[in-house]
Amino acid sequence: MPNTNSHRLYQLIPRMIVSAPHLILFGLLTALAPVFSSGQETEAFDTCTDGLTRQAIEAGVSRPVAEQVMAQAEYLDRVIELDRRQPEFTTTFADYLNRRVNESRISQGRELLQQHRALLARVTRETGVPPAYLLAFWGLETNFGSYFGKMSVPSSLATLACDERRSDYFTGELIAALRIVDEGAIAVEQMEGSWAGAMGHVQFMPSVFLRYAVDADGDGKRDLWNSLDDALMSAGNFLSNLGWNGDYRWGREVLLPANFDYALADGRKRPLREWRKLGIKDAFGHAVASDDIQAGLVVPSGHEGPAFLAYHNFNVIMGWNRSEFYAIAVGHLADRIAGAGGLQNPPPEDAPTLSRSDILALQTALNARDFDTGNPDGILGPATRAAIRQYQSKQGLIADGYPGADVFQTLEITLKSDG
Repeated sequence: MPNTNSHRLYQLIPRMIVSAPHLILFGLLTALAPVFSSGQETEAFDTCTDGLTRQAIEAGVSRPVAEQVMAQAEYLDRVIELDRRQPEFTTTFADYLNRRVNESRISQGRELLQQHRALLARVTRETGVPPAYLLAFWGLETNFGSYFGKMSVPSSLATLACDERRSDYFTGELIAALRIVDEGAIAVEQMEGSWAGAMGHVQFMPSVFLRYAVDADGDGKRDLWNSLDDALMSAGNFLSNLGWNGDYRWGREVLLPANFDYALADGRKRPLREWRKLGIKDAFGHAVASDDIQAGLVVPSGHEGPAFLAYHNFNVIMGWNRSEFYAIAVGHLADRIAGAGGLQNPPPEDAPTLSRSDILALQTALNARDFDTGNPDGILGPATRAAIRQYQSKQGLIADGYPGADVFQTLEITLKSDG
């Protein structure tokens, strides 16, 4: 979503106006954005951070901390660039999974399982989250603590709070970050993290830190940067509060029978006994259990890729990160660390990478044919998948809700990646 002027626009509008329901002013000012100088842009950012400082003090942050930290906050162009680019391209499931669940990470995870056995066992006793899952989150978030991010969290969050796209959310996260400094958990100079403000071994956003971080090593501080005890116990505490059920796994790979009705992979949950009656088997060809455990069918790369029955803990993982790809990667990495093998049906690696403009064109074409995707936004969400299923069914295609090449061909859409 690169937009060279959209970040400047918000900075040039006083905070008190942006928070009011006068968003029509954005359209009027957008045309003026290119004519402002960098000096005016800096002045506007300073004006915005002055307002954020007042908000933080009013929210209970001590005046010295609020003023000191915000005086040091800098506008980071790179943060806006990454925010705009983040959802621009939709990586394929094969690329996503293979980059995150690889032999190096699996091997390191198994070594750390032995190295930190006592700590992991303690976290499991107190939170109910098994060791392999704790390691999977740690591995996906920071490659087991090897990279936390190098951006100033206050500067990143101030930059995003002074941008129009998600100002309210990041203003709240900025104030939460100031509270963390205020409580003495970390010095502001050491508060580094991702471009979006995620911090420490397990990349907690500041608001999550405030609610779920714990002092597991007893030193009087909640330190997710320098204390692995604090970080892993905090991860377990967060997952426990999200509803983790330690009696069950996240889900499992399954095999679907020939001529399976992929319209059933629409997120609806059914008891395992019903999936069994439909002929679904586990990855080794055995019929799934015949009981009342609720599970939903997930086919992240369509009918040509792997299928998974996802249980309650799958939804808990998505409470950490609202991505099916992420949730599958966490679950599969945890399985591999615990000793399981690879997928029986790996995802196809030749699937096209779809740009946001590709999805936007798809949504527009489907809407024009009365297959309602909602307001076209270039994001492949549940409404778009449902519309794809309906269109596929009408065209005699396999209705898996996946935007494969056949869908684009029948809609006469040329993929951006194809030129």
